[in-house]
Amino acid sequence: MPEPLHPPELESAFRSEVAPAGSPGLRELVGMVAAAIAVAALYFGREVLIPVTLAMLLSFVLSPLVELLRRIWLGRILSVVLAVVLALGLILALGSAIGTQVAQLSGNLLQYQATIETKISGLRKATIDKFSAKLGSFASQLTGSPPRSEAPAPAPAGTPAQGRQQTPVPVVIAQPAASVLNIGKSVLEPMLYPMATAGIILVVTIFALLQKEDLRDRAIRLLGSGDLHRTTVAMDEAGRRLSRYFLTQLGLNASFGIIVGAGLYFIGVPNPLLWGILGTLLRFVPYVGSWIAAALPIVLAAAVEPGWSMAIWTAVLYTVTELVIGQAVEPLVYGHSTGLSPVAVIITAIFWTWIWGPIGLIISTPLTLCLVVLGRHIERLAFFDVLLGDRPALTPTESLYQRMLAGDPDEAEEQAERYLADQPLSSYYDEVVLQALRLAANDILRGALEPPRLERFVASMDELIYDLGERTDLPSETAEAEKTEVEGAADRIASPGASAARGEIADDRLAPEWQTETPALCIAGRGELDELAARMLAQLLGGHGLNARVVPYEAVSRTRIGALDVAGVAMMCISFVNAGGSTARLRYLLRRLRERQPHTRLLLGLWPAQDTEPVDGDLRRTLGADFYVTSLREAVRTCLAEAHQVPRRQIRLVTGAQEADR
Repeated sequence: MPEPLHPPELESAFRSEVAPAGSPGLRELVGMVAAAIAVAALYFGREVLIPVTLAMLLSFVLSPLVELLRRIWLGRILSVVLAVVLALGLILALGSAIGTQVAQLSGNLLQYQATIETKISGLRKATIDKFSAKLGSFASQLTGSPPRSEAPAPAPAGTPAQGRQQTPVPVVIAQPAASVLNIGKSVLEPMLYPMATAGIILVVTIFALLQKEDLRDRAIRLLGSGDLHRTTVAMDEAGRRLSRYFLTQLGLNASFGIIVGAGLYFIGVPNPLLWGILGTLLRFVPYVGSWIAAALPIVLAAAVEPGWSMAIWTAVLYTVTELVIGQAVEPLVYGHSTGLSPVAVIITAIFWTWIWGPIGLIISTPLTLCLVVLGRHIERLAFFDVLLGDRPALTPTESLYQRMLAGDPDEAEEQAERYLADQPLSSYYDEVVLQALRLAANDILRGALEPPRLERFVASMDELIYDLGERTDLPSETAEAEKTEVEGAADRIASPGASAARGEIADDRLAPEWQTETPALCIAGRGELDELAARMLAQLLGGHGLNARVVPYEAVSRTRIGALDVAGVAMMCISFVNAGGSTARLRYLLRRLRERQPHTRLLLGLWPAQDTEPVDGDLRRTLGADFYVTSLREAVRTCLAEAHQVPRRQIRLVTGAQEADR
């Protein structure tokens, strides 16, 4: 049995540290209990939390106005008071307008009710009654019996007349005279709770605006004073995004109300001001608010005139306005995204409606937006960003690995197409595919990847690599057109295959030993994952005009290496995805290859790059390879430099890689 290499630190360069999977610990259990307590507190404390939350959100809306007033030298207190007074005046004006319009509308309700009853009766005669008559006629034809008469049957003889029955004695209950105290209680009691809530919101809003900096500092201390930079950025971004979101939504909803009100005025629907204001307010309710606002005007339009044209035009007005604002204007104004997942918006709307009722539905989106912003900057709250944010839950590497484990190369190829839209193929292989192979190697080491699933993973990955072989490792046409003459000459040296495709022959620049059918031999260092990496390297070399052949690990074993065909091979490229904790296997493989072909150059690729890259002199002397690389891009550059007999610093791959001389 071979002795392990010395010194021992060389072994650690290849060792994979993988923590075994475990069951949820005490920290996870405490988190679940804390989440349950928080939900219970939100539900049972809603009488206090709802006004405070509304006040804090209102302070975010008024904060830009306060800052604007402070810039014109009004002072903090005067600016806050003036902003709150303006907001309160606007709210009272809207309430007064709504009350006046409702009072005007209630005077004509009897007339509208008669029109609606007439239309409903006409619809019933045209649909239900007509269908019932046809159904009865069809049934009588089937049974052969005449249709039933709807006339009442005569009363049997001997039945006493109705007038002969005893008349019951009426019972009269006399109510005591209502006192002034009872009248005042019945009038003021329903108004007491809304007035108290409004007072709490007003007071908390004023103090939140006056103590804005102090509340921010306390929130920073509570959320994480250990990293003041990230916490400060999170708080500032949360306040900025909430203020911008509220103001933008207010502007869009007001535009919706103005358009709807003006349209209803020209259509002829009564009280267009009322429906414009309600349209503005109800549109704050996500998804269903605008359609709820449309229901009453459509019913009213149907009640105003005997025909249906007004109702149809009203429905068209609401539908077109909502579609234009919701599908065209809002994506442009919000930048195509508010940072929230669409599914998360629906789920949180249901959650906050269950916890806080209709108020929770209205404020669900801004509350969720605030949680997502905090989750993006504060590590302890990162789960909010994962659950509610619109950023991908998995990295491209994790997504590819999951799709390969599920045996779905089609979706993986679709992901690759999106990545390759602005990146070269070698970048995708280095940054995504090789990292996915590393994840698979770690799972194999800890026994989490069973042989059947590993076989499916390898087959799916091999299919993906084969499908991507049709792509060239070339830049886009725009980048190609922007190259200087010097860069174009360097590309023609680096990629003779691409030059030949453009009609420029560069094969005469190849070194004599590289002018063979397959000058490169890509060898799998150990197993199936290494063979996949070797296939990717051979594919990239072929795209740059250097044909390569892939050799599995079994072909270079002790018993079979003598039969290995190495005729015309100028470079042997050994691929290792994960060395598995010992360099002995790697050392003896390189020794066998050196003995089999002494004059052939050896390139050792260890991908992806380990924490300690194997580039130190001791490791190089121990293993005995000629070149050491940690990326496929670097391996291709090395082979091209050797094939054209130029220094590697003069090789600029068309992948756009930076120049490097390792």
